[in-house]
Amino acid sequence: MKVLVVGPGGREHAIVRALLRDEAVTTVEAAPGNAGIAAQVRCHSIDAQDGAAVAALAVSGGFDLVVIGPEAPLAAGVADAVRAAGIPAFGPSAAAARLEASKAFAKEIMAAAEVPTAGAVHVTDLAAAASAVDRFGAPYVIKDDGLAAGKGVVVTEDRAEALAHAEACFAAGGSVVIEEFLDGPEVSLFVLSDGVHLVPLSPAQDFKRIFNDDAGPNTGGMGAYTPLDWLEGYTETDAAGVQRDFVQIVVDTVAAPTLAEMSRRGTPFVGVLYCGLAVTSRGVRVIEFNARFGDPETQAVLERLATPLGQLLLDCSTGSLGSARSLDWAQGYAADVVLAAAGYPEAPRKGDLISGTAEAESLEGVAVLHAGTAADEPGRLTTAGGRVLAVVGTGASLAEAVDRAYAGVQKISWTGAQHRTDIAAKALAGEIKLGGGPRGSTEREPARPAETGSTDAGSVAASEQELPGWVHLSSGKVRDLYRPAPGSAWAGQDVVLMVASDRISAYDHVLSTPIPDKGIILTQLSLWWFDQLEAAGISHHVVSVEVPEAVAGRAMICRDLQMIPAECIARGYLTGSGLAEYRQNGTVTGLLLPEGLTDGSQLPEPIFTPSSKAAQGDHDENISFETLTENVGAPVAGQLREATLRIYVLAEQICREAGVILADTKLEFGFDPGGALTVADEVLTPDSSRFWPAESWEPGAAQPSFDKQFVRDWLTSDESGWDRSSNQAPPALPQRVTDATRQRYLDAYQRITGTELVF
Repeated sequence: MKVLVVGPGGREHAIVRALLRDEAVTTVEAAPGNAGIAAQVRCHSIDAQDGAAVAALAVSGGFDLVVIGPEAPLAAGVADAVRAAGIPAFGPSAAAARLEASKAFAKEIMAAAEVPTAGAVHVTDLAAAASAVDRFGAPYVIKDDGLAAGKGVVVTEDRAEALAHAEACFAAGGSVVIEEFLDGPEVSLFVLSDGVHLVPLSPAQDFKRIFNDDAGPNTGGMGAYTPLDWLEGYTETDAAGVQRDFVQIVVDTVAAPTLAEMSRRGTPFVGVLYCGLAVTSRGVRVIEFNARFGDPETQAVLERLATPLGQLLLDCSTGSLGSARSLDWAQGYAADVVLAAAGYPEAPRKGDLISGTAEAESLEGVAVLHAGTAADEPGRLTTAGGRVLAVVGTGASLAEAVDRAYAGVQKISWTGAQHRTDIAAKALAGEIKLGGGPRGSTEREPARPAETGSTDAGSVAASEQELPGWVHLSSGKVRDLYRPAPGSAWAGQDVVLMVASDRISAYDHVLSTPIPDKGIILTQLSLWWFDQLEAAGISHHVVSVEVPEAVAGRAMICRDLQMIPAECIARGYLTGSGLAEYRQNGTVTGLLLPEGLTDGSQLPEPIFTPSSKAAQGDHDENISFETLTENVGAPVAGQLREATLRIYVLAEQICREAGVILADTKLEFGFDPGGALTVADEVLTPDSSRFWPAESWEPGAAQPSFDKQFVRDWLTSDESGWDRSSNQAPPALPQRVTDATRQRYLDAYQRITGTELVF
């Protein structure tokens, strides 16, 4: 087999080295190559982006396969030209390469394929960019929509810097994609495809920023290592009950759906799909797609590949990969460290003399791969680009591989050379932690209010409204959810519109009689509390209150969270279901309390007492912290307890200053796309909390509450005639009960906030 490798960089040098190890490959040549590649194979001086020239060389040279390395030739259609000349090409068509050439197109494909990724918006002017960055908040993620050699992304806490990058892209005639920030460790996974079938390679991690500790501007990558031991144990069970590891999760939820969508559109993807991923507490999320091997991950990954590369790439190029392909890997680890030119990445200097490469390569387990190198007139090795060399170390352990790579680096020098000294350092120190990890099925759950599901007949249908720009998703006991309509201002973003109705529930029934203005009162109180929490550094899910006029005041646009299936209750006083358990066992959710407490007693300190998340029509049941831990995992359970008690202590102090006692409160949490624990739903309203007037508080009796007690009292009175133990729906509420309940909700708002609510 005779193979032509197109491209000038370190990725292409790694491909050439791997092809030379394949006994079935008789000849390898490159175009244009670099000084390091030229030392091993014949190089042709042509423009890699000139499809006609590459195709002519492939034909005249009698090549059996052309491997196209960089993104620019792929976007320019070089693979199309080679195929049109009748020669197999490893690399996607220009149409399929849009997965990398356009961030907006990639987001469109991911949305169609239901691939989990960050919320994003594509903008073409500064005003829209400013609106988008304010919508998503810091850290700001601004991506040049087109190709930028890995350096078109700015991630910053500085709003001015974010907008300056967007403005620079606009000034150059481009557009930008603005995204939500995804937290969590990053992973690169290459997936080879023949357009129908696929096979994954070994996951790797690279280091994008120029300086240690991920400081400084983004680069094309300053080092990488593989495999990733900290991903071991990252498993989940799919809908069929089959456990799968990280790679299979990515194949099933990211790669396969994306490739299927490309085929459905008539642009099958042939080549390598680079999946840039964040491992968040919500699960795996796509940061970006590339349409080629990534640099510098390729240098490490291909160093370990034992499967012959030539036949593998030819099979991809000819539709022969098959459905059950597997790969062989050398034992041990590989790590590479990139040496960059002086002035990189802003203004790399060229022409500096390089020394020590031969000495480095003489070391055991060390290889030096060239990227930005050239030979001067006397034949001396010089710098000719930003990232100049990648020194690869291999070893039985990650530590050995890293040590060997850095031993090689120490042998090499030129004026102004720079490199990071912390490649794989966090992995070696055991400092990479995975949030909560996946929980159960990978099917994304939409954000949802505290109660969802069916309601009593007729109670929801009347509340479903046609709202411009939104499509009705579901209705709960007292709220309705909408998703952005296609083509709307919020289309493609990870948000929902949450509309609070005037419906009221009691004893797990939605009543036929609404409470006038209840939705507005409770929404405005929630928004007031969200402001207090945000000022204290507590994350919440509200993105905007610019909602359709028909639901103004009662609706919020919120992040679409992956909700945690638990109710999180903090109690500072003994009452309700906690009192019932205490009277029987002296405990609340298994927590032993002092003797002698009575209804309304203040507890020695606030306690966290979780409950189950029941389906609508069923009742939430108190559970122990141990049971919560079994349900959601120890890390998440600990986060929930800490966040719930923190919110309660803050809110209780605010209420005290307003002359109100916060006896207890029920909260719900989810994980945002970046993996951050986020408080959701309504918060600290009379429907989720017990508020008592401080002036009348006296333990030993039921306390008057700012809530729907009037409703509960009437339903259980002889006047209502309703049997709570029956399956009958409750009767309609009298006017005096709805009026008194409405006023009680208003009293709560005004007492707590110190302001009057104007409708």
